[in-house]
Amino acid sequence: MDLLEIQKKINNGHIKWRNHATRRLLERQLKRSNVLQSIVNGEIIEEYQKDSPFASCLILGYDENKMPIHTVCSIGEGFLWIITVYRPDPSKWESDFKTRKG
Repeated sequence: MDLLEIQKKINNGHIKWRNHATRRLLERQLKRSNVLQSIVNGEIIEEYQKDSPFASCLILGYDENKMPIHTVCSIGEGFLWIITVYRPDPSKWESDFKTRKG
């Protein structure tokens, strides 16, 4: 996946939030604006080419308080699809939040 294309979709407002992502935002007390900021300033750390209906990726970014956010998203049908959003668990991720433990 191409981070520039993802950022372009955000800048053009071509974003769709999956119901799962919306629920996770509420559960995890995250704001859409912080998630989008973390994507724009983030980096792709994993790619899932076999995901369906569209290939997806995991993006690591940081919010305004420099707290890490992981976002799984994909591009399809002219939109950036936000699939899920979460704060990476330090027990599952190395201190760089890019590398899975174990």
